Amino acid sequence: MIRVLSTKKLQPNQRQFLLSAGIAVVEADFIAIKDCDFTFLKSNDNLIFTSQNAVKVVANHPEVQEIRRNPVFCVGEKTTDLLDSLGFTVQESAENASDLAKIIIDTYTAESFTFCCGNMRREELPELLKTANVNCNEIEVYQTEMLSNKINAILDGILFFSPSAVASYVTQNKINNETCFCIGKTTAKALENITGNIIIANQPSVENVIIQAINHYKKA
Repeated sequence: MIRVLSTKKLQPNQRQFLLSAGIAVVEADFIAIKDCDFTFLKSNDNLIFTSQNAVKVVANHPEVQEIRRNPVFCVGEKTTDLLDSLGFTVQESAENASDLAKIIIDTYTAESFTFCCGNMRREELPELLKTANVNCNEIEVYQTEMLSNKINAILDGILFFSPSAVASYVTQNKINNETCFCIGKTTAKALENITGNIIIANQPSVENVIIQAINHYKKA
């Protein structure tokens, strides 16, 4: 039987999707999210989110009503849906951070922005905005902590959902012949010096990563 590792705990329906396709799944969380202490005192007119984790932390903040009406610029369909469900107004969205930066630079250079992010946020978006002289500050709203787990099972594939999960996984485990299924290009980039055996999801969602794994092993 094909066996894959998910580097985050799956929802029951997600797990069942794999099992129904004849794929055994091992699960372990390789990162944890810890809320930071922060305020919105220095927040600008527009907000930027590139992760659902940041959205969840901000939405649970006791002072969230102070910034709920601010237009939001975000990355990813799932993040957009989450913001909509929480009552935020999404002004612009893009598939990745570089594309979002391009939208801002092309159309909104006169605006000011606050990037709500984690301690391990990627450099692309803030660097592009800085180079274009876009007024943007940052609020660190959460920290990503590594949860290093040693996996002894023999695996055919690994499901990765963030670059930080890749970094956490390789602290105690080697990637040999396993196929790595990645939620997006940024996660895949974290693997490029480790393996070339990478498949990237068509859409940045857990479900699509699972679909890629199922389709791959159907062909095998």
